[in-house]
Amino acid sequence: KRVIQYFASIAAVGSGLKKDTSKGTLEDQIIQANPALEAFGNAKTVRNDNSSRFGKFIRIHFGNSGKLSSADIETYLLEKSRVTFQLKAERNYHIFYQILSNQKPELLDMLLITNNPYDYCYISQGEVTVASINDAEELMATDSAFDVLGFTAEEKMGVYKLIGAIMHYGNMKFKQKQREEQAEPDGTEAADKSAYLMGLNSADLIKGLCHPSVKVGNEYVTKGQSVDR
Repeated sequence: KRVIQYFASIAAVGSGLKKDTSKGTLEDQIIQANPALEAFGNAKTVRNDNSSRFGKFIRIHFGNSGKLSSADIETYLLEKSRVTFQLKAERNYHIFYQILSNQKPELLDMLLITNNPYDYCYISQGEVTVASINDAEELMATDSAFDVLGFTAEEKMGVYKLIGAIMHYGNMKFKQKQREEQAEPDGTEAADKSAYLMGLNSADLIKGLCHPSVKVGNEYVTKGQSVDR
């Protein structure tokens, strides 16, 4: 992180690059990519309050004059299982708790959520607060990073809606049909909210979960799912 900040700062001096007024300079974007990546890829673990749960490979490109010309970041090996399960002394990814900090109350209304993490199964299995992290301040840093990176208001809202959908997704409940090894929804409130935020039809979402299509040879067939699956 410090090396990137150094390269970006020295490249900004006399770079001669025209600034796009709709977003930050290239140097700003390189630096501000970090808060956004950490919000979605870092979490509290037993040993580290801000542990990176993914790998990233950063390339910084320089022009013939030696000035910064572009950069790209490749990410890999994200710990996806953390989204649905955390150990008692650990926490889900920071972005969930940033949104629930109520620093931007309009997000809670838009995502149809409360500011109580214990209302959501996916984010309350372990710790919900971290003494060394101010989630409210971090939300503002994440939101500002999106602006610097050139996200439109619509794109930002799309990202936040996906996070809200995941929280509702974890509250979906299923029950076994009588005399059948087939799951069916035990209430649709969480599914309705999740589908709304993702722009889907709730019935189609439930059908996709309870009766997914699987490819057999060159054809797709519908498969029944049990509650355990």
